[in-house]
Amino acid sequence: MRKLVIQEIALACREQGCFQVVNHGIRKSVMKGALEAASEFFKLSKEHKEKFVSADVQQPIRYDMSSRDGISTARSLLKHYANPLEDWVQFWPINPPTYRKKMGDYAVEIKGVSMQLMEAIFEGLGDKVGLAFHSDYGFITILLQSSAGFEVMHHEDDTWIAVPAIPGALHVHIGDNLEVLSNGQLKSLVHRTILNPDEPRISIASIHGLSMDEKVHCAKELVDEEHPEMYKESSFQESLDLLPSNMNNYKRFVESLKIDRDE
Repeated sequence: MRKLVIQEIALACREQGCFQVVNHGIRKSVMKGALEAASEFFKLSKEHKEKFVSADVQQPIRYDMSSRDGISTARSLLKHYANPLEDWVQFWPINPPTYRKKMGDYAVEIKGVSMQLMEAIFEGLGDKVGLAFHSDYGFITILLQSSAGFEVMHHEDDTWIAVPAIPGALHVHIGDNLEVLSNGQLKSLVHRTILNPDEPRISIASIHGLSMDEKVHCAKELVDEEHPEMYKESSFQESLDLLPSNMNNYKRFVESLKIDRDE
């Protein structure tokens, strides 16, 4: 059974760049609690939320409102670090009073799921990849959503596909770092959110990435004469440095890492 699941995950990562997971082991009460905590935070007064406003994308916690990406209806977002929890929870909101407890419970459980998923994805790349599994090597985003609205772009024809909001399911998609590590075997996912002005939507995106200054490069086991190195190495810190300009020109970070073989 495990071998079959590994094969299915590998196929999804290569052809779609994403997949959904059920029976992942996270308690329904924990997922419900996290969504409730997020919803309660965004219902707070403007004064409460503005305490976390910052133009610095590297702040450990940051509140923002955005109408980018072709979306006319503004969206609110709260970003904060969560791993290891004991290092970052002190920066989290104290209102609503249950926020730290509910979101902390989810952060702990989603970390465990992410490690299992990454182990499966690395196995799917083949035994020849000699990269030991490590909790720092995330490379994926795990999305929990309260309702539909998340769309992904099909790799072959650039059409948008709506992701169904399956109760209790987690949506997993490949990030730029994993595309680099796999030397292009796996493709990071282009995605967007379509907002419904008549229905509030809450989503929690758990981004599992490298430590700030740790470099990721194409795995040497996946590079040969037929498959030359396609990307330059980079760190999470470098992606943050480029984030403000990339948001303005809608450019993906991984595009800036591609090696031009015609030069």
